[in-house]
Amino acid sequence: MGKKSVTLLIVAAAAAGGAIYWPSAIEERFPGWVERTASIRALMPGAAANVPKKEASQPAQGRPVVVQRPPAPVDVDTVQRGPMPLRVDAVGSVQPIATVSIKTRVDAQIDKIFVADGAIVKTGDVLVKLDSRQIEAQIKQTEASIAKDQTVVEQTTRDIARAQELVSKGSGPQLNLDNAKTAQAAAKATLLGDQALLDNQKVQLTWYTLTSPLNGRVGAFAAKAGNIVRAGDNTVTGILATIVQTAPIYVSFSVPQAVLAPLREAIERGEGDVMATPQGSTRAVKGKIAVLDNTIDPSTGTITIRAIFDNTDDALWPGQLCNVRVTLKTEPDIVSIPRTATQSGQIGNYVYLVENNVARLRKVKVGRFQDGRDIITEGLQGGETVVSDGALLLADGSRVDIRNKVQAKKEGI
Repeated sequence: MGKKSVTLLIVAAAAAGGAIYWPSAIEERFPGWVERTASIRALMPGAAANVPKKEASQPAQGRPVVVQRPPAPVDVDTVQRGPMPLRVDAVGSVQPIATVSIKTRVDAQIDKIFVADGAIVKTGDVLVKLDSRQIEAQIKQTEASIAKDQTVVEQTTRDIARAQELVSKGSGPQLNLDNAKTAQAAAKATLLGDQALLDNQKVQLTWYTLTSPLNGRVGAFAAKAGNIVRAGDNTVTGILATIVQTAPIYVSFSVPQAVLAPLREAIERGEGDVMATPQGSTRAVKGKIAVLDNTIDPSTGTITIRAIFDNTDDALWPGQLCNVRVTLKTEPDIVSIPRTATQSGQIGNYVYLVENNVARLRKVKVGRFQDGRDIITEGLQGGETVVSDGALLLADGSRVDIRNKVQAKKEGI
């Protein structure tokens, strides 16, 4: 055997002895070495003594290791109990109480427009004057016919008087008197017909002056002075402009049929205040419920409501969308929690209560959602400490670390 072989044999023996007598050095590179070589060390004198204490204390293979989880960081809040208004929130649209389309009833040319586009008008204000020369001439012609008819009536009256005088003296026949009376009746009938024609023409004359039938705001005129407008034309040349009533004004919205009963009770008490905030604005306008629809929509289970607003300052504009809040009444004893505290799962709605820094699961029943809070009808009494943030990290019995301790201390938690 050569020197090189002897040297390799000595190195191998030293490595084997080190692996047996100092197993912790090998365990760092080859996990499980201590356990696999335990039977060999038991036969070697002094080898078992070099096993590290931490290795000797390792749990037996297959036994579960229990790890204590750290406390979960959470925010808490106090379950509130007390009076709370019963409110209903909805999205509504502003609708004018009345809308009138200004149209011509005759074929004529526009002579003059007296108001500007978009102007505010009152009842009776003149909007448009049409060319009325033709109808005015017809009226004068009819007035002349009436004057002629009156002279004929006067003439027949005189004829009757003369015929009666002659008949009374026996100098004239009865036939002349009867003919005179017939002529007078015909003249009076002609006079009445011409007077009726004059009245009709005078009515038609009013059609050439278009006035506002209500207080409101006029839109843009579709035709200007000089244009020809025609009766019965539904195009832009037929509808000259549209007037909408803006003060007062409606806001129409729908609410669930479940609030119909308290809604009607509020109306009977003279309550039912409505606050409408136009979208894009922070200003709220106060109004009252004016109209309840006569049917409930079976497809949506909602009922349409119209609230009326004075709108003297044009805060609401026709067609505008609004966030609507209806206050029906104030309930005296309501339990509520932040919306973020309510969790949902297979068991339904539940919350986590904090007792001695331990989370306890509690099933609850939610009545409704209002102003960022859930109204609890079952499961809580008020005054409990509930987890408002961080509940996703919890299980029943989990330890918690309250993050908002300063706020919790102020609230007496």
